[in-house]
Amino acid sequence: MTLNELMETVPAYARDLKLNFSSLTQQTELNKQQIWGTVVASAVGSRNTELTQAVLAEAANHLSAQALEAAKGAAAIMGMNNVYYRFLHLTSNQKYSTIPARLRMQIIRSHGVDQADFELWCAAVSAINGCAACVDSHEKVVREKGISEEGVLAAIRLAAVIHGLAAVFDAEKAAVTQAVSA
Repeated sequence: MTLNELMETVPAYARDLKLNFSSLTQQTELNKQQIWGTVVASAVGSRNTELTQAVLAEAANHLSAQALEAAKGAAAIMGMNNVYYRFLHLTSNQKYSTIPARLRMQIIRSHGVDQADFELWCAAVSAINGCAACVDSHEKVVREKGISEEGVLAAIRLAAVIHGLAAVFDAEKAAVTQAVSA
C-alpha cells in the first residue's frame, strides 16, 4: 500500500493527523532531506509496520539511498540509546553516570549525511521515546550546526504526527482483530 493510499484509510477521528501530515511535509523550515529523514526515523521509531513500509517506499522518492539508510540508522541507535540514557536520567543512583556506556555507536559518525540532519532525526526519535537527556543533547548539536528553533520544532511536529498516526493504525488493526474474533 502506498503512503497516499494508507493516508486515505485514516479514520475520521484522526483527520487532524492526516491534514497535519500533509501540511508538515510541505513546511519550509526544513529542506526535503530533513523532512523525509525525520518522517523515516519517526516511522521506524514509532514501530508500526504498515506505516513504516509505506513511509520507506515513499521516502525512496525523496531521499538518496544513503540518507534513507542514515535515517533508519538514527532510529535504530536512538532505540538503544534512549533506553540507556533515560535509565541514567530516571535513576537516583549517580554511580551509573560514572560508568562507561560500553555501547557501540559508530553510526553517529559514519552515516554519510549532513551531521545536522542526522542529529535532527536523532532528536525527533528521542522525543518520541521520551528521553530528556538525548533530546537535550541532540537539540544542542542541531542548534550549533545552524538549524533554527523553528526548524527543530518543525521536525518535532512531524515526529508527533507520525507517532500519532502509528497509534491510530495500531488501534484500527486491533479493532479489526477484535471484531473478527468476536
